[in-house]
Amino acid sequence: MSRYYSMAVTIYGHKPNRKKAIVKAAKEEWPFAPFEPGADEEGNHLALWSRGESNLCGGESEEEFTTRLSRAIWEANGGYCRVAVDACCLEDTPTERHELDEDAYRRLAGKAGNSRE
Repeated sequence: MSRYYSMAVTIYGHKPNRKKAIVKAAKEEWPFAPFEPGADEEGNHLALWSRGESNLCGGESEEEFTTRLSRAIWEANGGYCRVAVDACCLEDTPTERHELDEDAYRRLAGKAGNSRE
């Protein structure tokens, strides 16, 4: 079973000299966009951030993905750093339809002062 996901990762407190290895390791686990620099919630620590979309396959859970990604990043970092994953299943997201009717059209066209018929 495959499910389509958007995964965002923020890596806090990594070793700056290991940045290239960390980015490479993360991209081997998921098709992340280029990583951007950032800071933690207090603005204190070095951080990297990226997002990418792909499929979780073979029944892998979000938690299992987080474990797999974290292990790859920790290995590339040569030790622990905080890895936060925000997972969003794009197949199950709620949607809202917005549509204007003809009364809204007439009301808005009248307010604009010109109807383009």
